Amino acid sequence: MISASEFRNGVTVEVDNDIFVIIEFQHVKPGKGAAFVRTKLKNLVSGGVVERTFRPSEKMPQAHIERKDMQYLYATDDLYHFMDVENYEQIAINASEVGDSLKFVKENDVVKILSHNGNVFGIEPSLFVELVITETEPGFKGDTTTGGNKPATVETGATINVPLFLSIGEKIKIDTRTGEYLGRV
Repeated sequence: MISASEFRNGVTVEVDNDIFVIIEFQHVKPGKGAAFVRTKLKNLVSGGVVERTFRPSEKMPQAHIERKDMQYLYATDDLYHFMDVENYEQIAINASEVGDSLKFVKENDVVKILSHNGNVFGIEPSLFVELVITETEPGFKGDTTTGGNKPATVETGATINVPLFLSIGEKIKIDTRTGEYLGRV
């Protein structure tokens, strides 16, 4: 159990049978009345953000999130298959639970599977990936001066904006959190 007075950014708690991570917190002591803790909580399952206030003495269970390294093997109809890198045990996860978190992940890449009490609720890919451009419009000489962007499809099928001078077959680095182009490899 954790009290609201012990809140810190990044702490995971269970509130109303949901798992939340604390994004922001503020201890408020008004001139009149009792102190309270104002928080912004992000639901780890749905991704929604809510604002709530708590009394400093209010207690709630702290959620322990297990992060396990697993290798992404392949996808079938509505299932994504992963293998534990330690004991080679395989699991399948529904596409609805995966969402778009695998749009920059190739087969055989290692990702972190997030679970709480044995229930898988999310996937964390590595922060940066290196992928090859498979489809884009051709670049022209002098395009580097304008600083414009064009859409490009990478080998996983995801589309991102890249500078005009890049062409098919080039390997680029991408930030998986924002989907932004970071540079050539």
